[in-house]
Amino acid sequence: MAALLLPDNGPVQSVFPWGKSAALVIFIIASLTDLWDGQIARRRKQETSFGALLDPVADKILTTAAFICFIEQKDYWGASLVQAWMVLLIVSREFLVTGLRLVAGEKGTVIKADLHGKQKTASQMVAIILVLLGLAAREDWHSFGFNPGRFNKVFSITVFWVILLTATLTILSGIAYLYKNRKILLQHA
Repeated sequence: MAALLLPDNGPVQSVFPWGKSAALVIFIIASLTDLWDGQIARRRKQETSFGALLDPVADKILTTAAFICFIEQKDYWGASLVQAWMVLLIVSREFLVTGLRLVAGEKGTVIKADLHGKQKTASQMVAIILVLLGLAAREDWHSFGFNPGRFNKVFSITVFWVILLTATLTILSGIAYLYKNRKILLQHA
């Protein structure tokens, strides 16, 4: 978050001019370690209830932090690069699912992430990487040599549609998750 939110000018920018590139690298490393952690645990048969609860929470913290920071970034027209309502939809789904997991956990039931949840997380991480790549290109790499104004306009429009698609997939996965676990939800209502 610190790398992503570095100011565009001032003394910090003159000392550390590659903030968006650093945020991109940090996010990719964090995403890969999250992926590898789960694969290693499954391969070694070291899956635990604690890990089943904590892994999705770590995913949510990682992705939510990025989406919230994107609201602070400006698009071609000077508005938020990512609309707050899209982030609200994504974060609301995450809180709802986490709440369901906590309720089930209190009753001794562990609800693991399903395929829809894993696909949702993957789509969010890909979307975040694309946005970070575009921000790095726009602010650190001088738009890959393209006309900066045109690059920024195309980038801003692309981000809108990518995040809208991501928010839609996130909501659909949440609906599928709630439907699949409706008995647990209704049982403890």
